[in-house]
Amino acid sequence: MTALFHAGISGARGRMGRAVSQVLDARDDVVVAARFDRGETPDLSLCDVIIDFSTPDASIELARACAARGGPALVIGSTGFSETQEVELAAAAASVAIVRSGNFSLGVNVLIGLVEQAALRLDAQDWDIEVLEAHHRRKVDAPSGTALMLGEAAAAGRGGDLSSLKSPPYDGLTGEREAGRIGFATLRAGGIVGEHTVLFASEDEVVTLSHKAIDRSLFARGAVAAAAWVRRRKPGLYDMQDVLGFRQA
Repeated sequence: MTALFHAGISGARGRMGRAVSQVLDARDDVVVAARFDRGETPDLSLCDVIIDFSTPDASIELARACAARGGPALVIGSTGFSETQEVELAAAAASVAIVRSGNFSLGVNVLIGLVEQAALRLDAQDWDIEVLEAHHRRKVDAPSGTALMLGEAAAAGRGGDLSSLKSPPYDGLTGEREAGRIGFATLRAGGIVGEHTVLFASEDEVVTLSHKAIDRSLFARGAVAAAAWVRRRKPGLYDMQDVLGFRQA
């Protein structure tokens, strides 16, 4: 079968980069035109889209290079961007189509929608929200990108933004929990792929919404689906809600 598109992989020797390689190599509608890591200079003209699971610094460097030449499109799974880097990423999206997500799982993206709806319907004065996440010992940022996405969904359901509703970490003599705040708890241990739980708790009952990743190939498959979708899109900053059709264009 003739290849439908040419893909590149940034962070190709990392855990997610290798998982993406396996998914792409198993397909007959994709040619992997470039595999590279930070410090290596790929031929961007060979690619219709690049899937990037690297670091924030490397992702921004790649986004600048793609924006400067008007392509290729990007799928970015790196997490832990600074505010300045967020601005740079948005600027690059004015020239190139970018799908950026802290999690490419279909299940997680459904969970995000459920969390927003629950937060909308459960009164903030009566229901506390806590986001719990666990990952492998090698993950360097906390809370995870997915945990922050869930927190943002909860904040949106309450008609606010996470920056104003997020609780500081619980440590020491913190006093009583402030009503309406969204808390986070983080675990790092062993080889945990990814576990996320959003807990809604009142004085009388607890509602728990959760997702557990069993194999990181699920993230790779989602990223490849995003790559197939974004390669023909106009410049802009998209996420998996766009890819899955949950948000109107």
